[in-house]
Amino acid sequence: MNTITLNIDGKDVKSTAGKTVLEAALENGIYIPTLCYHPDLSPFGACRLCIVQVEGLRGLPTSCTVMAKDGMIVKTDTPDIKQVRKMAMELILAAHPDDCLVCTQNLNCELQAVAQYIGVDQKRLKTSINEKPLNTANPLFNHDMSKCILCGRCVRACYELRGVGILSFINRGKETYVGTAFDKALAEAECRFCGACVEVCPTGALTDKDGFIRKGNRQSALVPCRKKCPAGIDVPRYIRFITENKYAEAHAVIREKVPFPKSLGYACNHPCEEVCRRKDINEAISIKALKRFAAESDNTDWGDNIQKSPSTGKRVAVVGAGPAGLTAAFYLSKLGHKVTVFEALPVTGGMLKVGIPEYRLPKTVLDDEIRQMAKAGFEIKTNTTITSTDALLNRGYDAVYLAIGAHKGLKMGVEGEETDGVVDAITFLRDISLGRPVKTGNRVAVIGGGNVATDAARSAIRLGAKTVNMIYRRTRREMPASDEEIEGCIEEGINIMYLAAPDKIAKDGDTLKLQCVRMQLGEMDASGRQKPVPIEGSQFTETYDTIITAIGQTADVPEGFNIECARGNRLPVGNDKATIRAGVFGGGDAVTGPATIIEAIASARQGASAIDKYLGGKGIIDEQLAAESEACDCIGCVKGFAAQPREKQPLIDLDERKSSFEVVENNFSEDSAVKEAGRCLQCDLRLKISSVKFPPKRETTKGR
Repeated sequence: MNTITLNIDGKDVKSTAGKTVLEAALENGIYIPTLCYHPDLSPFGACRLCIVQVEGLRGLPTSCTVMAKDGMIVKTDTPDIKQVRKMAMELILAAHPDDCLVCTQNLNCELQAVAQYIGVDQKRLKTSINEKPLNTANPLFNHDMSKCILCGRCVRACYELRGVGILSFINRGKETYVGTAFDKALAEAECRFCGACVEVCPTGALTDKDGFIRKGNRQSALVPCRKKCPAGIDVPRYIRFITENKYAEAHAVIREKVPFPKSLGYACNHPCEEVCRRKDINEAISIKALKRFAAESDNTDWGDNIQKSPSTGKRVAVVGAGPAGLTAAFYLSKLGHKVTVFEALPVTGGMLKVGIPEYRLPKTVLDDEIRQMAKAGFEIKTNTTITSTDALLNRGYDAVYLAIGAHKGLKMGVEGEETDGVVDAITFLRDISLGRPVKTGNRVAVIGGGNVATDAARSAIRLGAKTVNMIYRRTRREMPASDEEIEGCIEEGINIMYLAAPDKIAKDGDTLKLQCVRMQLGEMDASGRQKPVPIEGSQFTETYDTIITAIGQTADVPEGFNIECARGNRLPVGNDKATIRAGVFGGGDAVTGPATIIEAIASARQGASAIDKYLGGKGIIDEQLAAESEACDCIGCVKGFAAQPREKQPLIDLDERKSSFEVVENNFSEDSAVKEAGRCLQCDLRLKISSVKFPPKRETTKGR
């Protein structure tokens, strides 16, 4: 690179040939005000605020368009420059809203900051203000043309950064504004909704509808799918790999944060999809299905390539071989500790194995992932119940991780629930998974509205029940079960009775009489939902062969743990996941209460890190398994992008679904996966856009 020296305001500074005077000044800490310049865009020179004096050049050229040269002498802050800048700013503000200089809604308004720096703190020139109303008709973004100063940043970003090119200057003269051809809605104009235009806007003419502040936690706001994932999986990164047909790399990205990528692809509750910004355009990206596709498209025996740290000589006991316990064992083993996992059941996998039916998560998939994880070096002992943490510590274990899950069903508290034929859903699903004989009869009632209730109801259908009624005390809107599980129930003929609750159960020969009461929704309760209130005199009774209760579950904590449980029979832990007993840590459902697979994994990651620190390590479990890939900023124009429908996972025939435990959802084809990944808005690209240099604080010049 050819280094040059120029003098700016009496100071010799170094720069590189090919830079403008403005760039040379800014990189040397010399601020020159501007509104149309942006470091990622070509110079425009429209605002006339970055004017300077250059020895040998006539007039006051814009520093964003003058190339820096060796030996150049530049002045940036003379009285003439200040006067012209002030007039230029006042002209910019003339057609701007009257309150723009005192507005406090946007604390990071670049226009306001630059005006105050130049010394303009009140409007002196007034012309007709563009009174076009705020345009809120488009998804994701608002457009307030009254705040537009025609700096051209958004237009250049759309063309130069993204290669989409749907924004332009419409009309000429006083009627000029920024918009799309024929004032089409963004979706109709083939917008990619990347947000680059919003990111570079200096005035608030273009804003995000969710109103997040630029200088807050921008990554969380801009990439909500990654933030919402409890384990922090880099969703946009692995989706981008899929669009590039790099499926092994996509799998590796997922595996950087979780050791159960394939199981999650089958059974994750996908909170990432709930916040996907694409859903505000039409439908969220099918992130869970793409995770499964990536995991099943990589044939690499990844377990053979596990990188382990040297042995630390420390021993850790993990109680429970569910998703939390196995995740902790995996990471602790990789960190060099000798880990033994104790499991009371005859099988490994915890609720993944005995709580999720095979039509959602096949045992072969789970067993294969556990087998691969075990190559990290931990030992698993099944049929081994642990009732004392002291006993483990006395046997030479340096730390204990309690991940016993929540395998005990809650009681409803109604008369007759101990009657023969009434079973809790956890026991019901466990017996099915373990191959024990389970009979439902022809008519089954399932009490509850969560995913465990839907699992029990759909399993009952597969076991031959002719009629299955789910009884839920609120409406569908409040049901905690995922939408696809509710839809699955409806498709398979399960009747969901809303606003009803059990009141009494009685034996009637070989059948059960279930008396229920109608409910109505009242005031909000602690859960943030309307409280169901019984309607007096609304009782009704129906006859069933089996009643399955699915109103929640809790941990079964042995007294020998000597840990006083918190509300809900949960193990209390601190921020470091440690219990009150030295060397004993906890995680998963036993700590949080019944939660999700991904939450259990995230909890175990934290627990493994905390235990490693307790044993003298650094607690670093993150790793990079996929090579960095530079995302292409130029995403281009895609015809019909906004209207692209969500790819649907193919389902097996309905009759086959109802008569077997075969997996309901088939994997995406390669074509469908790439199409679905291509619907992603690539929100993370916005984080690559450079920040502009705000002016240094200085006193306003009111009255000048």
